Amino acid sequence: MLDPAILKDNLEVLESNISRRNLDIDVNHLISLNEERKSLRFNAEQKRSQQKELGKQIANADKNEKEELLNKASELSDEVKLLFEQVDKKDEEFLNQWVKIPNLISKTSPDGKSDKDNLEIKKVGKVKEISNPKDHLEIASKLNLIDVEKASEVSGSRFAYLFGDLVKIEFNLVSWALNKLSEKGFTPTVPPVLVRENALYGTGFFPDDAEQVYEIPNDDLYLVGTSEVPLAALHTNEIINMEELPIRYAGFSTCFRREAGTYGKDTTGIFRVHQFDKVEMFSFCNPEKSEEEHEFILSVEEELLQSLEIPYRVVDVCAGDLGASAAKKYDIEAWIPSQNTYREVTSCSNTTSFQARRLNIRAKSEGETSILHTLNGTAIAVGRILIALIENNQTEDGEVVFSENVANILGVKRLSKQ
Repeated sequence: MLDPAILKDNLEVLESNISRRNLDIDVNHLISLNEERKSLRFNAEQKRSQQKELGKQIANADKNEKEELLNKASELSDEVKLLFEQVDKKDEEFLNQWVKIPNLISKTSPDGKSDKDNLEIKKVGKVKEISNPKDHLEIASKLNLIDVEKASEVSGSRFAYLFGDLVKIEFNLVSWALNKLSEKGFTPTVPPVLVRENALYGTGFFPDDAEQVYEIPNDDLYLVGTSEVPLAALHTNEIINMEELPIRYAGFSTCFRREAGTYGKDTTGIFRVHQFDKVEMFSFCNPEKSEEEHEFILSVEEELLQSLEIPYRVVDVCAGDLGASAAKKYDIEAWIPSQNTYREVTSCSNTTSFQARRLNIRAKSEGETSILHTLNGTAIAVGRILIALIENNQTEDGEVVFSENVANILGVKRLSKQ
């Protein structure tokens, strides 16, 4: 959430941000609501001051005056209560609109309307020449390692059973990634995957992405689409010493996404599914060092992909493709031979003070408190990494064989039929 002071102090910046994000938001209405609530609060505070002054008069009044003053105090108390009820109502009305305002975009993020306008920064790794490459589902199905048909019978579309070597690879990948991240100062974490509504509002997934979230209505809980949510909410309403920053977590969790609005898109295999496992990096950071931290997280993602010998490219996500909470975001896209293109497998975002302000997470330095910055990045999205590993290591005869270095990570040299 942005500081509402921007409506007065930097209105042009706010309007420019809304324009860059290609949004249609009535800023004048927000200004009007903000002025109304401030005016109501001023009047309420004035009446409260009068109430306190009257209390002093009552304490010093003689018996003849006291009864009259007590009657006035009773009337004033009712008036103050009513005024603050109006303040709360107007604050809520303003906040319901204000939480829809996305984060301020970094000046270094490219302009654009969709992912087609994302800016390629670099390509890394040699793309193997594979004649007539097969997709991961065709390869894995023949080896009885993936079954989406049975999963569809049991759970519906966009689910899968994994078997044999792919399961071994998943857990070896996760263990390897967590060990790597531990060496870089991240604390391995298994967070809850069911959270309350305030955690989703705090991270910016509500209200904009509410349709993507699975709800457990009987318990007022929601399944998370990323462990970013419970990791960010871990320090809600806390004040952290600036000297302790950065505080870094590596969260492993199963993730759940409804994928609303993606009908007919990526329907083959396990690229876009409702349930998948992921290792997520999260950092609470000194605001003055968040840009540096962002580059660090990106470098970790690159190091992991390079170790797995997956060809990839890095793109700077354009303004129109950014999520509400991100000020700047990088995507890493792996080469997928069957699609003859690069597809997103990881991302990392600097959300600056947006999430921390919503979650009321502050840092303290030299007696002063301020909103800190938060950042997040995917270390391993298991399903998509499996796709890249299978397709980039397929042979002409349909086998999948990994190099010695990659096999040492995966614990599997060659995919075997289950």
